[in-house]
Amino acid sequence: MKKFLLILSFFMGIYASAQEELKKDSVVADTVKYWSVIGKNTLMINQAAFSNWVGGGANNVGWLAGINYNLTYEKDNDLWENIVILGYGQNDTKGLGIRKTQDVINVSTNYGRKFSKSWYFSMGAGLQSQFAAGYEDGNNPEAKKISNFMAPGYLNVGMGITYRPNDDLTVTLRPTNARWTFVLDKDLQTAGSYGLKSDGDSSLLQFGFLGTAIYKLKIMEDIYLTNTASVFSNYLDRPDRLVLAYGALLNLKVNKYISSNVTVDLLYDHNQIEKTQLKQTLGIGFAYTIDNGVKRSDRKDSQWWIKK
Repeated sequence: MKKFLLILSFFMGIYASAQEELKKDSVVADTVKYWSVIGKNTLMINQAAFSNWVGGGANNVGWLAGINYNLTYEKDNDLWENIVILGYGQNDTKGLGIRKTQDVINVSTNYGRKFSKSWYFSMGAGLQSQFAAGYEDGNNPEAKKISNFMAPGYLNVGMGITYRPNDDLTVTLRPTNARWTFVLDKDLQTAGSYGLKSDGDSSLLQFGFLGTAIYKLKIMEDIYLTNTASVFSNYLDRPDRLVLAYGALLNLKVNKYISSNVTVDLLYDHNQIEKTQLKQTLGIGFAYTIDNGVKRSDRKDSQWWIKK
């Protein structure tokens, strides 16, 4: 944060100086923005109540909170993109108790240096995990525990190339990528669990290829679809067993503070379970979006240092 404030103060000083020069020449120029911050904060609430309802049903109330931020720095040939996705939700159903409905930690950073139009040499890292324990029988704490915070946790670090023709599409290919699987819950540190080789192991190192893609689509006014996909192949052991993931987020904006989200997540990881995993959520509630405006890369008339 201190570095961010220092950089921001430096750029503001440059901008103030530039404005003085522009005033002398009677030229009007827009603010140059190197940082772009787009973030969404959400709180979804759902509830159902029944009284003498012949069709049956159980009273329940649930909530889901999350943040989704994209912080991008662009200057000349440098591109630095940071993504923070955090989400957690619960549902309290009469007779069943509290169950977890959403739990995600996804943080990534990627730095690129442009070598051709829309192409960058890049390097980056990403962390994925969850906040709380998960159980076999619908997150029933009486059932067998199958996951926990950083159990598993996945850390990817690698180098490659990034293709980013615009803000709506980013594709990163890393032919050299280290993938650490962490299992920090001692109850889950058994051979075969998340690919661990021996009882008591707390991590597994894999080395291979990682490809990721993000594609954002505006379907119509106030309706947006964000697609994310990734594929990983381990060079060291069974490269044919791909780790595949796909996520879709459909956002329907009602107004500035209310929106509805539909999410679908698909995952196949042989080390977790030899089946395709599916998760789907639907919610409507409060949402607050932060958007600091158009970036320098999208504002050609702001490049006053070139024109002058």
